[in-house]
Amino acid sequence: MFSQLGDKLQDIFKDLRGYGSISETNVNDAMRQVRLALLEADVHFQVAKTFIARVKEKALGQDVLRSVTPGQQIVKIFHDELTTLLGGDAAPLNLEKPARIMMVGLNGAGKTTSSAKLARLLKKQGRSPVLIACDLQRPAAIEQLATLAGQIDVPMYRPTTGETDLLKVGREAVAWAAEQPGANVQIYDTAGRQEIDEPLVQELKRLRDLLKPQEVLLVADAATGQQAVSVATHFNDALGITGLVLTKLDGDARGGAALSLREVTQQPIKFAGVGEKLDQFEPFYPERLAGRILGMGDIVGLVEKAAEAIDEEEAKRMEEKLRTASFNFEDFLNQMRFIKKLGPMENILAMLPGMNNAKDLPTDGKELQRAEAIVLSMTVKERRKPDLLDARRRRRIAAGSGTSVTEVNDLLQRFQQMRKMMKNMGKMKKMMSRMGGLPGMSGGRR
Repeated sequence: MFSQLGDKLQDIFKDLRGYGSISETNVNDAMRQVRLALLEADVHFQVAKTFIARVKEKALGQDVLRSVTPGQQIVKIFHDELTTLLGGDAAPLNLEKPARIMMVGLNGAGKTTSSAKLARLLKKQGRSPVLIACDLQRPAAIEQLATLAGQIDVPMYRPTTGETDLLKVGREAVAWAAEQPGANVQIYDTAGRQEIDEPLVQELKRLRDLLKPQEVLLVADAATGQQAVSVATHFNDALGITGLVLTKLDGDARGGAALSLREVTQQPIKFAGVGEKLDQFEPFYPERLAGRILGMGDIVGLVEKAAEAIDEEEAKRMEEKLRTASFNFEDFLNQMRFIKKLGPMENILAMLPGMNNAKDLPTDGKELQRAEAIVLSMTVKERRKPDLLDARRRRRIAAGSGTSVTEVNDLLQRFQQMRKMMKNMGKMKKMMSRMGGLPGMSGGRR
């Protein structure tokens, strides 16, 4: 996501950081390049113009030009303004009773899937959502929502087959939701069109007036660029949207829509779809995304992902392995599977400072699959005692995993490096334990 824009911005600011002093000419040249990068990323031209003017005004301040690290100061200003452009602080949902959420948008933007993803996320947070199908134009949407509701085990209201009266469906759905035990959030998946038309707008207005929802969320496809801006403007004028859900952020290298929508609607981006799977949906944090675009990473986001994926018992077992330096290929396999749980490798790399430009690293998951195939081709005894792997065994493993002996050797070499590193970490931790621990380090005397 944003790889094209991020690459260009990082190159521009890399040059600025290198200057011992900054002049107005340096700033003007850099901002001209930034403006071009924004426009190429499909950011709305008026949004780009206003944004550059704000950055430029602050970057030409005397405090910046006379500072010890003016290049770094300008990058900080840009980061702060980018965060503001994306919406400032993260905006939570208004879930006051009766907590009704209307999902609106064009066909193909991902409304139905996003409705289910949002329900899954809210359920994970301890709420009891229900899904309500209000798309009477497209029967396939009702079936799709029913399938997704079954996958996440969330109750769903299905209109009577052939029903065409939307307000009747709305009233029946409200009554149905009130009867669901413990249900405290209602998510309404509404009809869309290929383009905005007056009948669609009037239909959604009538449903909104009936439901009086706390949230009207516009689901917009990030990959549609300038069209997404036009759609957002129309929906906002007609319905008074309260927030945005950006879908397909993982598939758009430019990402200009995300930088434009908040500015033109003055409504916060509340969620982002970052993949097709139901768990690839997350709250939108402007500051974190600004950091990722500028190559500063998102360590907080990475830690949160790891916390969700990690198993406490497994973590304790790995700590024991670390202390005793008995790490083997079974542990190596578990670590690879853990990494796969965190999501696409390119998303993980983008969360690490300076790593979203690491183009020489594999990010499509194929190398992880190949490594897993090699480990699974070993016998249990070989996995537990890697020192047994002589040349004859390596040839057999290569044949069994569909790889070459060179690839097997490469994996063994990386494994040994990891094992050595863990052994050294184990020694360090033991030494610190004997010393009673150091400030900031866990542990102490055992």
